Amino acid sequence: MNPAVSDFRAPADWAPDSWQRRVALQQPHYDDADELAAAGAHLAQLPPLVTSWEVLALKQALAEAQQGGRFLLQGGDCAESFADCTSPVISNRLKVLLQMSLVLVHGLKKPVLRVGRFAGQYAKPRSADHETRDGVCLPSFRGDLVNGPEFTAAARRPDPQRMIRAHAHSALTMNFVRALIDGGFADLHHPEYWDLAWVEHSPLAAEYRQMVAAIGDSLRFMETLAGPIAGFSKVDFFTSHEALLLHYEQALTRQVPRHPGWFNLSTHFPWIGMRTAALDGAHVEYFRGIRNPVAVKVGPSVTPDQLLPLIDALNPDDEPGRLTLIHRMGHAQIAQALPPLLEAVRREGRRVLWVADPMHGNTESTSNGYKTRRFKNIRGELEQAFDIHAAAGTRLGGVHLELTGEDVTECVGGARGLTEADLARAYKSMVDPRLNYEQSLELAMLIVRKSVNGHG
Repeated sequence: MNPAVSDFRAPADWAPDSWQRRVALQQPHYDDADELAAAGAHLAQLPPLVTSWEVLALKQALAEAQQGGRFLLQGGDCAESFADCTSPVISNRLKVLLQMSLVLVHGLKKPVLRVGRFAGQYAKPRSADHETRDGVCLPSFRGDLVNGPEFTAAARRPDPQRMIRAHAHSALTMNFVRALIDGGFADLHHPEYWDLAWVEHSPLAAEYRQMVAAIGDSLRFMETLAGPIAGFSKVDFFTSHEALLLHYEQALTRQVPRHPGWFNLSTHFPWIGMRTAALDGAHVEYFRGIRNPVAVKVGPSVTPDQLLPLIDALNPDDEPGRLTLIHRMGHAQIAQALPPLLEAVRREGRRVLWVADPMHGNTESTSNGYKTRRFKNIRGELEQAFDIHAAAGTRLGGVHLELTGEDVTECVGGARGLTEADLARAYKSMVDPRLNYEQSLELAMLIVRKSVNGHG
């Protein structure tokens, strides 16, 4: 472990519940304080979902990514659901991330840091606290961690017991992912395990299989010369989620033997969303005291005068691997909004990992009522991000994507040319539109091409 990464000075004026003295946005209204307290106390006694040494290992890997030694691939569902905690959904999501990482490793010639948006991504911010249909007003659906999607008073009531259910479903997800990886599911000798049956028609399938064949040939050649090579049968895999519901995060914030400070042991890598990143807000207050590596979503309205104090609050000691900034500008705004932020952070010499989220700034609604994203806009923002970083003398060190391994039609465009008429065929997302397998793989290939051409 790099001593610079393991050094930590805990804030003297911080506690896991000190956020409660700040304004907490995007929190549900629980109508029974005793019920909420009881659920929190129960959750605080349950086993953690991750370990402190895994958290510190991720922080070290993120420090290496800041130096250009790794590339971060962060992806998964916009919002997990309890109903999708099934082996096919989980394994297909893992397959997509493994296949994308294989493309990136092969093309970038550097290790890829794999972080899933799962095992805890059960809460979502909403633009309004309430939803009205036919004159009936009910609380907005905030994800399975909070309430149910059905438009009834019983389902939409924020229920503290859902925090216990979310912990259980997250544990089931983590257990299955760990078992798959420990059992050789990620073995580079057998990437055919990662195939998804529905993608045979993909225009990218042939190119991907040629890549797999080339990697297999190279691996067999090396092992012919040197014997079996350790490290190719397993991969490191980490979890992340937006740490939105602070009562849940607080209950899973723990102290551990041999490591000072407090760890959020609900996930390896929590992030703050754009709507809750106020400098004086509850989320920043909570995040500044935990030892995990943390990330912040940065939108097009953020100015250098807002970003720099936020960096100081979340990483006052400029700790390597501590802070990731995920810019999500939109293809039409990134050229104007991103360069001033890159210049300000570079000028101040602050250590951050810059990551592109080309999804969230490109959401739109179609005439028939579907929320979608156009692949050409996602691709356009990502291409611009590489070019803008190259021009600024900074490094784009990763991507953050909403994707799934299911055969969905939620984002239009891509290799198969999905149109708005295709959305009705397989639109399954509860909240935001996700890339399907072939769109995800196409983006991975784009990243490689941009990097190989000198823009990485």
